[in-house]
Amino acid sequence: MSSSIEKGVSNPEKVRKFLEGDPRAIAPLILGAVLTHHSEAGPVAVRLTEVEAYMGPRDSEHPDPGSHTFGGPTARNAPMFGPPGFLYVYFTYGMHYCANIVCGPKGSPSALLLRAGEIVEGEGLATVRRPASKTHKDLASGPARLASALGLTTADTGRDALASPFSLWLPTTPAAAVASGPRVGVAGPGGSTDYPWRFWIEDDPTVSRYKAARPRNRA
Repeated sequence: MSSSIEKGVSNPEKVRKFLEGDPRAIAPLILGAVLTHHSEAGPVAVRLTEVEAYMGPRDSEHPDPGSHTFGGPTARNAPMFGPPGFLYVYFTYGMHYCANIVCGPKGSPSALLLRAGEIVEGEGLATVRRPASKTHKDLASGPARLASALGLTTADTGRDALASPFSLWLPTTPAAAVASGPRVGVAGPGGSTDYPWRFWIEDDPTVSRYKAARPRNRA
């Protein structure tokens, strides 16, 4: 890893305290952080370059129609109602896993979807997990690719991202240029410009392409 990563903040208590805040405020500050998964196959680390903030149920202080918690607690979204720093991993489209880091105090569900990043350790293993990727920048460019490169599945949902076999290093300084805009692939009002809760490092080649959700056929 680079020296800037080695000098980042990794103390679990400090990182968890940081994650207790509003994910919309945390999102631009966490860009550049490094999440590592030390699996049996070896370590893979990703530097986060793009995240999306998600808030709470319709009856909460900050209702978010794009969030999995909007309709209330379920067995699936239970980790989002727990303490900060834990993983919420879900399966989507019958083929992909997507990973989130829970934010906010326990009982106030919110999270950051890990949308994209740069593999900074374990590129060989990430390439084995992502054989379709043709270049280094594509290995974790998109939430499904990022989760796959890190070896994350729903078996990891509810696990502590700040404890072994995981670690999260916060950046020492904020990203130089951060942009924000509508979230990707979110149907309905939650995907509109009223919710500009996707944040990314400008001009970073690993940031995923923006794609609006397809309108739902209600016929």
